[in-house]
Amino acid sequence: MRKSSMEVRDEEASKAPWYRSLFVQLLVAIVAGIVIGACWPAVGADLKPLADGFIRLIKMVIAPIIFCTVVLGIAHVGDMRSVGRIGVKALIYFEVITTFALLFGLLVGNLVQPGAGFDVDAQTLAAGADKIAQKTGNGELPHAVEFVLNIIPASVISAFAENALLQVLFFAVLFGLALAKFGEQGPPVILAAVDHIGRIFFTIIGWIMRLAPLAAFGAMAYIVGQYGLSSLGSYGTLIVCCYGAALLFLLVLAGVARIFAGVNLWKFVRYIKDELFLALGTASTEVVLPRIMIKLTEAGCSRATTGLVVPTGYSFNLDGATLYLSICVLFLAQALGVDLSLGEQITAVGVLMLTSKGMAGVPGSSFLALSATISAIGHGSIPVAAVALLLGADRVMDSMRVTVNLLGNCVATFVVAAWEGQLDTERMRAVLDGEAVAPHQQEEPRVANA
Repeated sequence: MRKSSMEVRDEEASKAPWYRSLFVQLLVAIVAGIVIGACWPAVGADLKPLADGFIRLIKMVIAPIIFCTVVLGIAHVGDMRSVGRIGVKALIYFEVITTFALLFGLLVGNLVQPGAGFDVDAQTLAAGADKIAQKTGNGELPHAVEFVLNIIPASVISAFAENALLQVLFFAVLFGLALAKFGEQGPPVILAAVDHIGRIFFTIIGWIMRLAPLAAFGAMAYIVGQYGLSSLGSYGTLIVCCYGAALLFLLVLAGVARIFAGVNLWKFVRYIKDELFLALGTASTEVVLPRIMIKLTEAGCSRATTGLVVPTGYSFNLDGATLYLSICVLFLAQALGVDLSLGEQITAVGVLMLTSKGMAGVPGSSFLALSATISAIGHGSIPVAAVALLLGADRVMDSMRVTVNLLGNCVATFVVAAWEGQLDTERMRAVLDGEAVAPHQQEEPRVANA
């Protein structure tokens, strides 16, 4: 089987001079962006289109890549029951780990008390609601039933046209199962076509990735230029609390990865360092979705598991976001001098378990989720407008959320693959140890069970 364009580029990169390494280029670009934003804020704020253009280029090809990957993976598995098990196990894992993240965030927030000492007067927050409405574009998170129904596209074309990843995933699963059911009555020709189309889109991704350092430079310059470094001081305790909680949570993920999949998370971080730095630089996990999927496959996860778990996790497994939200609920209460009871904190967890599932792709989703949670708690001393207190610190938290979200979905893929017996542990260890391995081989498609 021919090597993918990404594999060829990675091999060439390993032989190229150090300054041609994507990791080095991203590191230099991020540092340069911070310097430009700090020294010339107006210039830095004007560089946002560099990042926006790159993200749009990546989003342009994400939907067809997910479709091709999932269709090929399911067709090669060829078993409807196996696909169903992968989906169910992924959802179970997502629910368990995100609930733990919420409870862990509450524990850290109660111990550290990041909002203590703010002594904010609720009467001074009258304009907060207007600021939140401006930040969120007066949008709202979908309700539970609406969220589930929105997974079903109005039409196949609209799913791709609107770049609705869960809708694309839903159709890809059906298409892959239908192809597999045909067995030897024709699908090999279609599968070959889908495979070639997927290769074409990965080639396009390769071209787009050459612009990654420029995008990281623009994003960091904009963030620092627009929001400044002063917020680091005024929200110091909250920032330290969130990042400290993230580090502890990553240790938990490392234990989960080691115990349930035999994966050394530190070695995996080194393996995806380019993608991780790009996600940090652009404050977006979507920009690395295609490369993360192919790297997980190369690291021993089956194509079906990777194709199902990763895109689904982008909506159902936002570990970093849920960790941040639970800490922020306590921060707002403490800043206003309100002592939330155990019952009110449990209510907050219940609401966040629902609202966090509909956050992906919604502008200002963290503020909407917090507003819904504050309203549900029903504590009169905490106005919904208090959420505006977080406007100055929210962008500083992007690196924490992006890192935990990305690694959380990667660990989920390894765990579900191992759980389903679709993880090649020998290949995984060899790849993470940096050993030379043969290109990942796909099996011939099987006939699905009727």
